[in-house]
Amino acid sequence: MHDSGFYDTPFEHFLAWYEVALTLKDTLPYPNAMTVTTLRKDGFPDSRILLLKEVCEGSFVFFTNYNSSKGQQLQQHPKASLNFYWQRLGYQIRIVGTVKKTDPKTSEQYFQSRPRMSQLGAWASQQSQPMSTRTELEDAVAVLSQQYPEYIPCPPYWGGYALTPVEFEFWVEGKNRLHDRYGYVFSKGIWQQTLLYP
Repeated sequence: MHDSGFYDTPFEHFLAWYEVALTLKDTLPYPNAMTVTTLRKDGFPDSRILLLKEVCEGSFVFFTNYNSSKGQQLQQHPKASLNFYWQRLGYQIRIVGTVKKTDPKTSEQYFQSRPRMSQLGAWASQQSQPMSTRTELEDAVAVLSQQYPEYIPCPPYWGGYALTPVEFEFWVEGKNRLHDRYGYVFSKGIWQQTLLYP
């Protein structure tokens, strides 16, 4: 799919593509799915799929357990990359940036919008830690369900992260592998644009 080229800002570029992806959600499952890559203590990259929840004030926001592997990695090295790939459109977006936690109010508001079972799961799961049997998790959910028959507060170890980009790359699939690539790098207070070889 051909794209017209650079936008005034990479955020405009992202939102233009993202809005198209969202219109195809019936045939393009999880258009908000993204690969989030962090850095382990031993220097190896560590990637997993998460869901983008919003683009707010120049940041990309997602939520998770702060005690998880990725949470511990971001605590030590608060930088990450995001990757979106929409095969139906022939679009890929790579984003690199710095990461910080969202404020507790934002985390609480989003937590309260989640389905009840997702809320219980956030409390029950010691994310990334070893588990002897699945029954362990199911029993914890059952106990918590009785403990919180109605309102479930946001766990203190669960919340949002906001990634503030310093680099974007937009890739458009082309015929004969002659793709289009548009780079944006934030430097000296402005977004520098660079057309890249495929």
